[in-house]
Amino acid sequence: MSDEPLAFSPDQFSGLARVFPLPNLVMFPHVMQALHIFEPRYLAMFEEAIEDDRLITLGLLAPGWEQHYDDRPKLHPTGCLCRIATHQRTPQGTYNVLLLGVRRLRLIRELPATKPFRVVESEILDDHEPDDAMGSAAAGLQQQLLAAFKRSMPKIPQAYEQLDQLLGSQITLGMLSDIVSYTLDLDLDTKLRLLAECDVFRRVRLLMESIDARAAAGGGRTFPPDFSVN
Repeated sequence: MSDEPLAFSPDQFSGLARVFPLPNLVMFPHVMQALHIFEPRYLAMFEEAIEDDRLITLGLLAPGWEQHYDDRPKLHPTGCLCRIATHQRTPQGTYNVLLLGVRRLRLIRELPATKPFRVVESEILDDHEPDDAMGSAAAGLQQQLLAAFKRSMPKIPQAYEQLDQLLGSQITLGMLSDIVSYTLDLDLDTKLRLLAECDVFRRVRLLMESIDARAAAGGGRTFPPDFSVN
């Protein structure tokens, strides 16, 4: 298994995103996701990334992708730029990888097909926090979000252990909202709205509304989320 440096600076990103599209996963910054890579086009993508900047982008396929999976089905316009944290090549020539989300991306224009995988001209989307983000308003929202998160957690020791670790770490309101958005079992449309929202206060309010609506409907909850394969 090979471990990679995790530090990321926006100037390391060329603006050309290698997009790994998935049908049922919305990735967020500040979280990790395991993948098993076996399709030849995505093996080529990861091998290029490993030799280059170690960056790939997880995107979400738009509805109707099933009829065009082997071609270039439509993508949602917001994705998550990820750094390869670890990778392991198996005896079968496939890869087990662990990705760290580092930034939101706006997917602007797909380039002509000169490689086995898709490459999209993209731009980084930065979080925006109001001027008082370090003051009482942010602190109040953080406490409300943590309380809503705890209410939504299944009552099992492992879940509360992980929550205690989260509470004990120094994280921003934006980081917390991304971790909660990724962790909870919300529908894909809601997760996409959360990923696309760069105003941290609006994102947190949307997230809390979604948590309350999910609880009222008696929806299932998963902690931690399942890993994915391509």
